[in-house]
Amino acid sequence: MKRWVNKLKQLGLVVIAALACWGCSNVPSTSVNPWMPLSLETEATFSDIAFVEAEGDDYAQHGWLVGSRASLFETIDGGATWTEVPVDLDDGEKVTFTAVSFSGDEGWIVGEPPIMLHTDDGGDNWNRIALSEKLPGAPYGIKALSPNSAEMVTNLGAIYRSTDGGMNWKALVEGAVGVARNISRSNDGSYVAVSARGNFYSTWEPGQSEWTPHLRNSSRRLQNMGFTWDGNPWLIARGGLLQFSEGLEDDDWGEAIFPEFSTSWGFLDLAYRTPEEIWVAGGSGNLMLSEDGGETWQKDRVIEDVPSNLYKVVFLSEDQGYILGQRGLLLRYNPGGAEAT
Repeated sequence: MKRWVNKLKQLGLVVIAALACWGCSNVPSTSVNPWMPLSLETEATFSDIAFVEAEGDDYAQHGWLVGSRASLFETIDGGATWTEVPVDLDDGEKVTFTAVSFSGDEGWIVGEPPIMLHTDDGGDNWNRIALSEKLPGAPYGIKALSPNSAEMVTNLGAIYRSTDGGMNWKALVEGAVGVARNISRSNDGSYVAVSARGNFYSTWEPGQSEWTPHLRNSSRRLQNMGFTWDGNPWLIARGGLLQFSEGLEDDDWGEAIFPEFSTSWGFLDLAYRTPEEIWVAGGSGNLMLSEDGGETWQKDRVIEDVPSNLYKVVFLSEDQGYILGQRGLLLRYNPGGAEAT
């Protein structure tokens, strides 16, 4: 009997060791950490970042950062330091800003409950624009296009465009997509939306009257979708799975990629710094790098110690990028980087 007890103990130790190894990561570490953590004095989770477009500047200096708790931060030194800007809201009004966009000095901010702010002087003055009570859903994204012109999408997939500074909006798509987990816009004006539960996704291209629904191509629920450097779709599914496609219409997805097979936190967003360099961010400071278009991956283990989920990756240029986190965390791309230890 004692011999069987000892064998069971040994078997238990083997199982524990196997589980421990399953949770370990054998992904190579990056030799350099190019990200500088900034801790802003807020408990907000950041949603979006944009900079005033100045002609002739390779590195944008004047920018705006938005998020939950009606948080609005301004920088005039390229994101090195930030100052919170108070927003004039009704008493007790709780607002989450979801997106910000600039074209020249003209900027737009949207959020929920339905709210829209507009500036034509780089943000020196923000004016609130009244939105129709019949608006399907709450504003989710905004894209500044040209003077007095912007495109807005709601969290139900309603797409509108204004050419008179936000006074009037024309519907571009007649049918909504339903409650979306996230919605992304490509540079050519196409959209991809992930359903709230991650069961399916929908696409829309300029000129179409309706969204086109698509079934997900695996048993894993979708987490996020967006567009590659070339404007083709990518997806993130639960459990740290990535896939890339050649176009919106084909439903022809490449092989499943697991940058870190043992990851338990999953990924939340993906962005390209160059046509070949991809950064993928996720829960619990999870940050991965591919320098060859997704063929091989490295892990930034310096940022792994940052106590925050990393929700959004944004590159304005090859040398200017940001990763948005929670509780006031912002990562700023530093091209020189520091040796990872």
